[in-house]
Amino acid sequence: MKEIVMLIRPEKLEDVKDIIEKMEYGGMTISTVMGCGTQRGSLAGVNEIKGLKTTINLLPKISVQVVVEDEDVEKIISEVRDRLATGHVGDGKIFIRAVEDAVRIRTGERGDKAL
Repeated sequence: MKEIVMLIRPEKLEDVKDIIEKMEYGGMTISTVMGCGTQRGSLAGVNEIKGLKTTINLLPKISVQVVVEDEDVEKIISEVRDRLATGHVGDGKIFIRAVEDAVRIRTGERGDKAL
């Protein structure tokens, strides 16, 4: 199993949800996050954090986390790139991590059956 973490533009969330549902994975975790990458974010002004004045260069993004079977990882990545890539900086990133096991709390099912 693999965990796919996608940091995407907020307006692209419905596209990602459609892709995950199409691949027959119903479970996902969605979070609103702030961050910056190569685009360096937008200048939000000078703020004070723990007594230090700092400039925050962060843009709103959505983090989508889904655990999938190994054989579906490349299909999902390909579909996400096809539907979300605008060709401009800030389209996002995809990270893939190995998952050792999963347990469905309600039934005790493990591994792929728990997905």
